[in-house]
Amino acid sequence: MINTCKTCIQVVFYILLFLLSVFIVETLSIPLPANIVGMVILFVAMLTKVIPVRYVRRGSSLLLSEMLLFFIPAVVAIINYFDILENEGIRILVVIVLSTTIVLSATAYIVDKVFKYELRKREKC
Repeated sequence: MINTCKTCIQVVFYILLFLLSVFIVETLSIPLPANIVGMVILFVAMLTKVIPVRYVRRGSSLLLSEMLLFFIPAVVAIINYFDILENEGIRILVVIVLSTTIVLSATAYIVDKVFKYELRKREKC
């Protein structure tokens, strides 16, 4: 029961952080999406230890485990743009495949470098 309450509080924290980010973006006319601004705020807060990682870990784990649900509205909305898909579908597919490949490759490369760095760091200790 306590774990469920902690998770709910953390999810509410993420929602409030997003609302704060929307307010900041609209007030300051920042040309970035509010979710990016929110991630930067959260990253800086965790980096400076204003918010310990344990305060947001449960909520983020829940949201990540249910992430597929967040894509359902976007997939359903594609039906509204069938004429665009009919004309430009191949180009869109190529862009999706290329960008996904680039992102996955870059992520794998960075994870590999960080993993090797961590191994070297542990060997020195």
